[in-house]
Amino acid sequence: MARGLSAEELTTIRAGLAAGRRPRVQFTESAGQVAGQIGQVVDLADPAAGDDFVVVRFGKDELPFSPGDLRVAPRGAAAKKAVPAPPPPPAPPMPEFVIDKPPAPPAAPKSEERPVTDTAPPAQRKATRPVKAKPAPALTVTLAYGEGEWTVAASQGSKVLAKPYVVRPAEALRIVSLVDVPGVQEAVEHILAAERAEAEQQAQRLRAELAEVEARLAELGEAGGKP
Repeated sequence: MARGLSAEELTTIRAGLAAGRRPRVQFTESAGQVAGQIGQVVDLADPAAGDDFVVVRFGKDELPFSPGDLRVAPRGAAAKKAVPAPPPPPAPPMPEFVIDKPPAPPAAPKSEERPVTDTAPPAQRKATRPVKAKPAPALTVTLAYGEGEWTVAASQGSKVLAKPYVVRPAEALRIVSLVDVPGVQEAVEHILAAERAEAEQQAQRLRAELAEVEARLAELGEAGGKP
């Protein structure tokens, strides 16, 4: 059994680490499958913490080892390449398991080829994805007020179903009452109140004009009846 690192060699390695060097070591047989490989000591931990206190960089890994697993690498020693384990032999092919497999039908002559119809039962046919129906365009009904008239129009998408036509104020108020939106019905009632006030003023003017006309007719009648 090969000896490992001695106390003097550990002291020399510690001094080399303090000087910024990374002493090279070689793994002994007690290190297992990496025996003979070359590594670099990157740190010496506290021996009191355990036997594996020599940290060695091997490839991309840094692993702790005991002094017995290492020895000073001889000059000119090259790392032994690890021999990869041979791949396992391929598994023998499994025998084909066939239950009443019918023989393949003979190919028909090209001169007698005919189109084959689908005689498979519905359960064996490939399921087709259902076609989604295209949604209908949105229907829009518009109630508008302008120039003293209420109008209603209807359209579906870009198609005009009904051009704006005039409705009575009472019908407009009934339509708006179906819309439960705060402020809409109040706005319509305000418009109707303004129209009502304007109509009353116009009626008063017409009454006054009618009274003047009737008075004029009375005067003309009296004038025409004198001798």
